[in-house]
Amino acid sequence: MFQLHHLNNSRSQRIVWMLESVGADYEIKIYRRDATTNLAPPELKKIHPLGRAPVLIHDGKVIAESGAICDYIARQFPDSGMLPDESAHSFNDVQFWSHYAEGSFMPSLVTSMVLEKAREKVSPFFVRYVADKIIDGVMDAYFGKNIEANLVFVEGHLADNKWFVGDIPTLADVQMSFGLEGLFDSGKLKPFKHMTTYVQQLRNLQSHRTATAKMKEAEASF
Repeated sequence: MFQLHHLNNSRSQRIVWMLESVGADYEIKIYRRDATTNLAPPELKKIHPLGRAPVLIHDGKVIAESGAICDYIARQFPDSGMLPDESAHSFNDVQFWSHYAEGSFMPSLVTSMVLEKAREKVSPFFVRYVADKIIDGVMDAYFGKNIEANLVFVEGHLADNKWFVGDIPTLADVQMSFGLEGLFDSGKLKPFKHMTTYVQQLRNLQSHRTATAKMKEAEASF
């Protein structure tokens, strides 16, 4: 039995899909963000010192970080196709996209989201004006350019590939799914035909639909 410690509205939702994809026997332990700070509750620190989700417990092991968790799950189910054999050429491609998701793709998106939330909270008006200028300057100088470059890069890759690596979903798709689904839900993928098609086909997978339903059921019962 795998036990996933899951924080609502967090990247840990993709681990549910990963577990469902390999046919694992698992349970979900739900934690809710603080309504004021939006941070994880202190109870998560009892599971892992960082106090963040996701955390996976299996066979006495406590594993944090999405990439490490996905890699661990895939290695427990070598016949699932989620991680090719290390001798295969596609192994390095899966590793690239898995690390790219958290190392390059997500940081700029998360920073942009945080800056926009900060913009919404600033008052009074004259302070808001200054904050807008600062935030716009930071976005124009760095994060906005990185986001644009990443979107162009991923769009170009998906123009020639149904999945990120090969003909079936792998842990590369699991890792990349969170950022792309967030962009899709916010309407920011509308100009990008191939990423839009990718998210739609992703959400048509039975494993993804089942994972989404189980996650929503678990959160509703909390």
